[in-house]
Amino acid sequence: MISFFISAIKIIFVLGFLILIHEGGHFLVARLCKVTVNEFSIGFGPVIWKKQGKQTKYVLRLIPLGGFVNLEGEEERSEDVGSFSKASIPKRMAIVLAGGLVNIVFALVVYYTLMVCTGNHTSLVVESTIPDYAAEVAGVQAGDKIVSLQGKHIYTKSDIDKIMEQADGNVLSVVVERNGEEKEISFAPTRLEYRNTGIYLRGLSSGDSTKIITVGAESSAEKQGIRANDEILKINGIEVKNQTEIVDLINDEENTSLTLTLKRGNEELEITLEPEIAYDYYLGITFAKAENTLSNNLYYSFFETKDFTFSIFDNLKMLFTGKVRVDQFMGPVGISEVVANTNQIADFVNILALISLSLGVTNLLPIPALDGGKFLLLVIEAIRGKKLSEKTEINIQLIGFAFLITLSLYITYHDILRIL
Repeated sequence: MISFFISAIKIIFVLGFLILIHEGGHFLVARLCKVTVNEFSIGFGPVIWKKQGKQTKYVLRLIPLGGFVNLEGEEERSEDVGSFSKASIPKRMAIVLAGGLVNIVFALVVYYTLMVCTGNHTSLVVESTIPDYAAEVAGVQAGDKIVSLQGKHIYTKSDIDKIMEQADGNVLSVVVERNGEEKEISFAPTRLEYRNTGIYLRGLSSGDSTKIITVGAESSAEKQGIRANDEILKINGIEVKNQTEIVDLINDEENTSLTLTLKRGNEELEITLEPEIAYDYYLGITFAKAENTLSNNLYYSFFETKDFTFSIFDNLKMLFTGKVRVDQFMGPVGISEVVANTNQIADFVNILALISLSLGVTNLLPIPALDGGKFLLLVIEAIRGKKLSEKTEINIQLIGFAFLITLSLYITYHDILRIL
């Protein structure tokens, strides 16, 4: 019971706090632009607290799943002094963008601070090489520092990972610094084969659940009709009780094809699939930890924060290119589960920053009813030199709102299935 209340407090704090700073961004910029704020509300549903200020009514509502800033002339156009609809386009753009930008800036500051304080960064200095792997065979030595790869300067290990992925096993040109001098070494990375089904399970730390949480797009599993939330009971007639047993059977070279006995709702079915042969490529290098100094922490934290930021955009890119499906995204229910399962303060703060960044970036997408959609309408107004009709604008917002509600219900449904 105590753990339940602790989890509830963490979830309420995350949702409430991020909504507070988001709406606070709209509120503060509106005040700076001398636009009247009629109400500043956090949450939805019944009012549990309210206070009337000189100009603005401050309200706290029961359900911490949203909030709003009610601006004079935003919902219905007004000619009054301080009306949003009478403000200049740059001022309206600033007000609309403020919420999402506050979430993004907050996330980056928090994440960067956490990385600086945590330390434990990976350097570019070779600690050791793995016997018989490409780097050792080519002559890379302990103490070498990776300077560039494929002609590109390397700042962190994540740069190496990205270039390795793009190279897809081709010969690499590696420049190392050894005894104060630079030396170029060329070699193809070591290729290791693995069997890919496109089935993704919960992490090993989640217990013995054999439920599939998602299925890779265009994978053999998807092509054979396997779905997220199917539960694996047997593989080739062998009962499986945990993720380790499933992984071992999939990777058993003797199993050229796999017959999966699945539980789907109240139905039990068998599906046969052939794992696809895929390859991973390795340099065979173990990198030393960076010395825990302030300058090192500031340096590596900057690049890790940059990678953290672009990871959200990469996920959105994969969504629009079909590499990630909408049902693999996480809504309030899924986010709540992740927040509830955090145990250490650093993990909690890291999740707080990730959700804040996701909220900020998502809110700025050019979808009607989101801040990004409102910004897009203002861009159209600036190009046309006049406003859209109030009726047209309302209809666009209603369409966007209906789309978001439908999308939210769809994502929430899949969140619940993953948790059950």
